Amino acid sequence: MQDFRNLKVWEKSHQLTLDAYRATSRFPSSEMYGLASQIRRAAASVPANIAEGCGRGGSAELARFMQIAMGSASELEYHFLLARDLNFVSAQTHDRIAARIVEVKKMLAAFINRLRANRQPR
Repeated sequence: MQDFRNLKVWEKSHQLTLDAYRATSRFPSSEMYGLASQIRRAAASVPANIAEGCGRGGSAELARFMQIAMGSASELEYHFLLARDLNFVSAQTHDRIAARIVEVKKMLAAFINRLRANRQPR
């Protein structure tokens, strides 16, 4: 078991979640229970799954929760694309957040690969 707060990928995904909440606060009120809610849930799911994986036993469980976090990050990536196309966020805001999502996804992929490599028999 490790402290999730010590992981750079958790820190980055937490900041991404804060960005998502800020961006969706400007959505039309009609979207508060629609796309805004979907974005917020997907964003919060990334660091939450990292935290949960850190609280489980062993690297196999941690890798599984990191993979779930990756899925949530991909969902978030699409939701922000949709928000841009619906003009709920500017292209500039989309590009900034999309770059952060890609950074988190790369960090998750590297973490998952490292966990899997450590499980391989030598």
